[in-house]
Amino acid sequence: MIRRITVSTLFFLFLIGLWEVVAYSERFPPVLIPKCEQIAIYLWQALCDGSLLGAIKITLGRLLIGYAIGLVVGVPLGFLSAQHQYLHDTIGLLSLGFQTLPSVCWIPVALLWFGQTEPALLFVVVMGTLWSIIIATENGVHITSPIYVRSALTMGSRGIHMWIHVILPSSLPYLVSGMKQGWAFAWRSLMAAEIFVTVLTGFGLGQLLHYGRDLNAMDQVFGIMLVIVLIGLLVDRTLFSPWEAFLRHRWGTSSTAFYRP
Repeated sequence: MIRRITVSTLFFLFLIGLWEVVAYSERFPPVLIPKCEQIAIYLWQALCDGSLLGAIKITLGRLLIGYAIGLVVGVPLGFLSAQHQYLHDTIGLLSLGFQTLPSVCWIPVALLWFGQTEPALLFVVVMGTLWSIIIATENGVHITSPIYVRSALTMGSRGIHMWIHVILPSSLPYLVSGMKQGWAFAWRSLMAAEIFVTVLTGFGLGQLLHYGRDLNAMDQVFGIMLVIVLIGLLVDRTLFSPWEAFLRHRWGTSSTAFYRP
C-alpha cells in the first residue's frame, strides 16, 4: 500500500515539476501556461471569498438532481427492455442510438425548449445519464446466469419475486458499473451545459470556467479544471470504486478474489 502511494505521489510530482519547467522556460506566454503558484493563488482567493464553494454547491446540487432522475427512470426501463423483446427493439435501440450522441448536442434543444433556466441544465444532465443507465441495466439482466433462473424456478420463484430476489442481485455488479458510467456522463453533460447556458439563479463550475476563458484568465481555467477532476476522483474513490470492488469480490467476478500477485 505504501509503495503504491509513493509511486503515485512521485508520478504526480513529476507532472507538476514538468509543468513548472515549461511555465518558467517562458517558451509560451504566461497567459497560456500559468505557473502553479498562480493557479494556487486563484484557488485560495476563490476559496476565501466563497465563490468556489458556492459554485461547487450549485453544480453538485444540479448534478445530483439530474442523476437521480436518470436513475429513477433508467433502471425500470432497462429491466423492462430486457424482459420484453418489443421494448428491446424500441427503447433498447433508441438508448443505443442516443448513447452515441454527444451530450453537447442536447444543449440547443434545451435552450429552445426551456430557455436560460435550471430545467434546461437538468434536461441536458438527464439526457446524458439516462441512456447509459438503461443499457447497463439491460446488459446486466442478460448476463445473469440461466442456472440462477432455473434454480429459482424449481424452488417456486415467479414474477416479481424472481426479479427482486434473483435477477436484480445477480446483475448488481453490472448495474453499479452502469451507474458509475452514468455519473461520468452526467458530470460531463453538466459541465458542457453550464458553459453554454447562463442561469442567473446560480453560477456553477462550468460558468466559472467559461468566465475564465472570456477574461483570458488561464489560472482560473486550469484551477477550475483541477477542481472538477478532484471532485470526480473523490466521488469515484469514496463511492463507486469500493462498491464495485465489494460486489466483484462478493459475486466472484473479479480475478483478484482468487489471485493476488
